[in-house]
Amino acid sequence: MELPIYLIGYMGAGKTTVGRLLAEKLGWAFVDLDDAFAEINGITVEDFIRRYGVEAFRRREKDCVEKLSELPIQRVIYATGGGYPCWEDNMECLKELGTSIYLRWNSRHLAHRIELSGTEHRPILRNRHGQELLEFVEWQMSGREEFYKQADIIIDAPLGELAEDNDEQIAQHLYQLIKNNR
Repeated sequence: MELPIYLIGYMGAGKTTVGRLLAEKLGWAFVDLDDAFAEINGITVEDFIRRYGVEAFRRREKDCVEKLSELPIQRVIYATGGGYPCWEDNMECLKELGTSIYLRWNSRHLAHRIELSGTEHRPILRNRHGQELLEFVEWQMSGREEFYKQADIIIDAPLGELAEDNDEQIAQHLYQLIKNNR
């Protein structure tokens, strides 16, 4: 397994939560790419998109990933933004830089998880709830799945029943996978 590790998947898949838990278990660094973007650019992702648009954001987001890849640290878990792998050749770049892991949930579970965490901090989902949210997630996933499924590893979630500790279960599963492949 090539290092670093990039967690990919749709909003609400648990990339940040699983990434933090996994990094803690391994004793590695964790970087949420949205937070890194804000630190490097001095502006939040939401504000940048509002001011400059999605296309400019995607270009700058890619620059951010490239800058981070030049750091001399390899034992890192990165949580990417949900749309990152779906722009230009970003999926190929992730695979060249390290190991990509797709946290795959079905649209119904994703919509449920997003609804529980709230949509107010997710600009494209703001004010979408219930059936409207589910239909939007299904629509976006239909276009993104072809990119996500190019990941080096795919984890189908939940690993058992849908429960509060799903992210912990996934982190533990990935921990075992990484430990067994070192």
